[in-house]
Amino acid sequence: MKLKPLADRVVLKMLESEETTKSGIILAGTAKEKPQVAEVLAVGPGGNVDGKDIVMHVKAGEKVITSKYSGTEIKIDGEERIIVRQSDILAIVE
Repeated sequence: MKLKPLADRVVLKMLESEETTKSGIILAGTAKEKPQVAEVLAVGPGGNVDGKDIVMHVKAGEKVITSKYSGTEIKIDGEERIIVRQSDILAIVE
């Protein structure tokens, strides 16, 4: 199934965080923090949202850093995805 986000929404695939520390300690599943780095899968058209003109600054394929607990988590075809507003994206990873 393909998702086409509306307005200023962005569909993200969260990237897995490392399971070991720099010193080689393996982290249990409960000890890991929620990942904040994600890959952009789809971007909405932007436009006029709540009376403000929104220009989309991210593109599909880019890696971004998001707010820690932002967005709506969904499951599509057995895979976890998250839909966020562009304003919940803090930075583009280069």
